[in-house]
Amino acid sequence: MLLPSLRTVLFCGCRNFGKGLQSNNSPHLRQWLVKRGQSTFTAEAGASTTSAACTVPNAASNRIVGRWLLGCSGLVVGAVVLGGVTRLTESGLSMVDWHLVREMKPPQTQAEWEAEFAKYRQFPEFKIMNHNMTLPEFKFIFYMEWGHRMWGRLVGLAYILPTVYFWRKGYFTRSMKGRVVGLCGFVFFQGLLGWYMVKSGLEEKPESHDVPRVSQYRLSAHLGSALLLYCASLWTGLTLTLPVNKLADTARLTQLRRFAKGTGGLVFLTALSGAFVAGLDAGLVYNSFPKMGERWIPDDLLAFSPTLRNLFENPTTVQFDHRILAISSLTAITGLYMFSRRVALPRRARIAISLLTAMAYGQVALGISTLLLYVPTPLAATHQSGSVALLSLAIWVLAELRKVAK
Repeated sequence: MLLPSLRTVLFCGCRNFGKGLQSNNSPHLRQWLVKRGQSTFTAEAGASTTSAACTVPNAASNRIVGRWLLGCSGLVVGAVVLGGVTRLTESGLSMVDWHLVREMKPPQTQAEWEAEFAKYRQFPEFKIMNHNMTLPEFKFIFYMEWGHRMWGRLVGLAYILPTVYFWRKGYFTRSMKGRVVGLCGFVFFQGLLGWYMVKSGLEEKPESHDVPRVSQYRLSAHLGSALLLYCASLWTGLTLTLPVNKLADTARLTQLRRFAKGTGGLVFLTALSGAFVAGLDAGLVYNSFPKMGERWIPDDLLAFSPTLRNLFENPTTVQFDHRILAISSLTAITGLYMFSRRVALPRRARIAISLLTAMAYGQVALGISTLLLYVPTPLAATHQSGSVALLSLAIWVLAELRKVAK
């Protein structure tokens, strides 16, 4: 009897409560329910918007990506500088094998060092140049090349791991996805090209009586690809982090932009020609300036046949071309500075052009000093680093003068 009565009371109470909600006797309760529903909907919509914002590229995510690429470009500079020092100390042929993972650990015991040294003694550089080399001397050049290769692996990880992370976070636009995939692919290509370059110095050449060295063509390709990777990373990083200067599109500004692009290309070409100078040891041919020996134009400028070979294989011609390109770059940068004085530019752009001009004169002074002192390693390494600094400033100028995207 108790349970049926309790069910009846509960049923009647719930029915009367429902009728009360539908009647006009409880407006306050009805308003509270409406507000509660609106606030719940607003909270859910806000959470959805916040979630979407985390996965759609915006100004904050662009700055993060830009700073990452600027950091990567700095690591590439380190690889270029370390590669130059490795070349100047003639350490690049000390590691005669290439393994992606196994060579990450250098020899640890005396037996391992002896085995590595024995492999090196089988190749032309030891037989022709370093037949009196001791094990401690070998360890020095080995560690130089090992450090360069490990730095290259660090560069690869710095590109690939953040790319995966940012991709999953949704920080990349469609166009940026293509760029970062291209950059990561270029890092892999750069590593393979480096080993392809080293192999050219390990080959036996019975017909040649020259000292063993890597092919100047492959050396230039290796340096050129590193500079392209650097330029692409630096340009993208700067365009994502620097605010665009709102410049009035005048005829002079258009001319200045074209002038800056041509000057940047000339600086890049001059830096690339330095790889041929290094590959052929052309800096030791004529150690005088402004003349080459007793002449403005040396007698052996076109000694090779056919004539085209002189541009890439004749040390005299290679040094001559590098001088001409360096002077042309200095002249172009000076002209760019003077022309920029006639154009209304923001302060940051003027600073970039002024620093580019100052660096150009410093770089030429470094080059002349390196030449006159018979290419000492510290000065030559500084000169090579200066070429990257000059290229960096040229890219900064281009980033400051870029057009506003429509």
